[in-house]
Order: sequence, then C-alpha cells, then structure tokens
Amino acid sequence: MARGTQHRKRRPRPTPSAVTSPAAPPRRAKAKPRHASWEDELFFSRIKVHAKWMFVLLAVVFAAGFVFFGIGSGSSGITSAMQNFFNFGSGSTSLSSLQNKANAHPKVASDWRALASKLEQDQKLDRAITALEHYTALAPKDESALEELAGLYVRRAGDYYNLYAQISGQSQLVSPSSIFRPAQSSPFGKAFANQDPILANQASIISTQQSNDLTHLSTLNAQAEQTYKKLVKLVPDNATYQFQLAEVADSLGDKTVAVTAYKTFLKLAPNDSLAPRAKTRLKALQTPTVKLSPSSGKK
Repeated sequence: MARGTQHRKRRPRPTPSAVTSPAAPPRRAKAKPRHASWEDELFFSRIKVHAKWMFVLLAVVFAAGFVFFGIGSGSSGITSAMQNFFNFGSGSTSLSSLQNKANAHPKVASDWRALASKLEQDQKLDRAITALEHYTALAPKDESALEELAGLYVRRAGDYYNLYAQISGQSQLVSPSSIFRPAQSSPFGKAFANQDPILANQASIISTQQSNDLTHLSTLNAQAEQTYKKLVKLVPDNATYQFQLAEVADSLGDKTVAVTAYKTFLKLAPNDSLAPRAKTRLKALQTPTVKLSPSSGKK
C-alpha cells in the first residue's frame, strides 16, 4: 500500500548560487552628544564647544591690555598712553618751533626758558646752556634757573675731565717712555728713536686733544664759579650754594674765594655731613706753603 505522501510534489531545492546573504542593516551616523540645556549655559562647557574662537578672543584681549594699559612696562597706564598719543610726532618739530619762537622774540624770557627746558630734555646740553644764559640775562633773579645753569656747567666740566683722563691714558701708549716700546737707552731704542711717523702723529693729536679738554674744563668751571657767586649773592644764607662755590673755586685754584665760601658754609651748617670735608680743605688752603731757598740745608 502506497503512502499518500508519495504523490506530493517535492519542492525544488535552491542551488548554492541562488542563496544570498541577508543585506546588512544601514549604518547610522553617530549622533553628536547633546548637552542638556542647563549644561549649555555653563561657562566651561561653552569654552569646550567654542574653544578655538574663545582662545583667539582671549589672546586679543590680553594683547590689547598690555599695549593700551602698559602692563609690565613701567608706564603709568592709560594716562601715559593718551599723553603719548597727543604728543605723537612733536619731537623735532616742537624743538624747531621753540627755537624759531625764541629767535623771533629775543627779549621774551619765557620763550627762552621753554627752549632751554626742551633742549635739556633732549640731552642737547651745550645748546641748553646757551639758552639758559640768554634767559638768566633777562631774568637775573630766577634762583632755580641759575642753579640749573650752574649744574649744567659742572656737569659738562665733568664730561671734559673724563675725556682728558681717557686721552691721558692713550698718551701713555704712544709716549717714548711707554712700557710697550723699547727703552730709549737701549741700542734698539736708539736705532729707532724718532723713526716712527705714525706714533709721532698720534702723539701730536693726543696732545692737542688734551689741551682742548683742559681749556673747556677751565672755562666751564670759571662759568660755574661766576654763577654760584650770583646765587650766593641772591640767597646768602643757603649753605649748599656756599659749599658748591667753595668746591668750584678750590678746583680753579681761586684760594681767596674758596676760603671765604668754606668758612661761610661751616658757619651756616657746622653739623652738616660735608662739614668734615670742608674743614679738611680749609685747613689745607690756610696752611702756608714753605718755600726752600737755594741755600737751605747748607751750613
């Protein structure tokens, strides 16, 4: 007896080539993490999201602060910045205008005072001295201007003294008795004595420079002495002026003026810190110089 299943149609089996793998599900793009609304309001969250532009902005702000307020530069901040802004470009033009104004009004003392201050500010000391000389001639009782002028004389005298000292050091190198040259008494020194035109020329130049420096030094000290005399006459009870007059006169060898000024200073300020120095110099100036006669020491 045949089974009923034998009459059923068999389902065709799929071939291996017809079998396909199931399609992969499409990939979903990673969603950007979203912060809660209250997190978006936090300062550091904003910096994290907008870090690039925030750092650029902070850099610009700090740079502007350093420039505008002068942080770390020793300036007085925004006030100096504004002053520099309004004074921009007024350097040489301002000096030129002051010079022209003073030349146009030779008898207006205020113009010459302004010119002298500008020249001194620009370190043009010789021209400042000339302007102050003109001003003090118009205003002979201006104590501060006279003191400033005397100080400039002393300062420039010190500059020429330093130049003279430097030139003196150089003169030792080209001197015939220099340690860098053979002794004049040696055969080699005798053979080449006065045979070096270069050194001879340098010695002449240095000698001329020394003479010029000494001339300027003496002239400036003499001008300082005359100015301090005016100050002493104007303010006789000022001990400082008396001491400065004594020092300048002492350097010039003006014994009479130096002794008088030292005595007046000690009378006005006997306990001053400069009193011991004044006493020492006064004693040296008042000590008579012993001159030996040609026959001294012979019996």
